[in-house]
Amino acid sequence: MSTHAQIQANSVNGQLSIGPKTPEGKAKSSLNAVKTGLTGRTVLLPSDDAAAYQKHVQRFFDQYKPAGDEESALTQSLADTEWRLLRIPSLEMGIYAIGRLELSKQFEHEEDPQVRASLIEAQVFLTYRKDLNNLSIQEGRLRKQREKDQAELQKLQHERKQRRENQMTQAWQLYHQAQKAGEVFDAAEFGFEFSTGEVERHAAEVKKNCAIRNLTYYDQKRAA
Repeated sequence: MSTHAQIQANSVNGQLSIGPKTPEGKAKSSLNAVKTGLTGRTVLLPSDDAAAYQKHVQRFFDQYKPAGDEESALTQSLADTEWRLLRIPSLEMGIYAIGRLELSKQFEHEEDPQVRASLIEAQVFLTYRKDLNNLSIQEGRLRKQREKDQAELQKLQHERKQRRENQMTQAWQLYHQAQKAGEVFDAAEFGFEFSTGEVERHAAEVKKNCAIRNLTYYDQKRAA
C-alpha cells in the first residue's frame, strides 16, 4: 500500500510541476498520463485525490478482510487495478477533448455546423486512433489482472477458512475429551491460533446444532 509519505510526495510533486502551456504540450502530457496511469508502478497521478484513493483502498480491505501479507498484497493489487480501470473513461474523454481543441480550425469550409462537428470528431479518432486503441488494450489487460488477483485471493481465503475449520474440529475433539476426563483444556498448549474461549463457543454451537437435529428427527418420527 502507498505510504502516507508517498501520497504526500505525489501531491507535492503535482503542485510544484508547472506543466506544459501549449495545446500540443498538454496533449503530449495527457497521453503520457495515459501510459503512466495505466501501466506504470505509480498508482496516483498528480491530478488524483489522495484522500479519495485512501477511501477506495479501505473499501477493498473492509470487503475482503485479508489476513497475512499475501492476502493483503492481493487486496491492494485489486484496489489499485480498479482505480486504474475507473480512470479509463476520463482518459478517453480527455483524449477527445484534446483532439477537438487541436483540430477545432479544420473543415472551416463546411457550412453545416453538425456536419463540421462530425468531421472533426472523425478526424480526432483517426489522429488519436493508436492512443485510443492502446487505452482499450490496457483496459483488457487490467480486467484480466483483476480477475486473476480476485481468483487467487478467493482461493487463499477459502484454503485459510478450510484450515481453520479443520483445526477447530480437532480442537473441539480435544476439548470434548478433556471435558469427559475432568481436565482443563488450553488451546495454546496444542499450538492452536484461536483461544480456548473460541473453542468453547464452537463446542456450545455444536451441542446446540445436535440438539436441534435430534429434535427435528423425533418430530419427524412422531409425525410418521
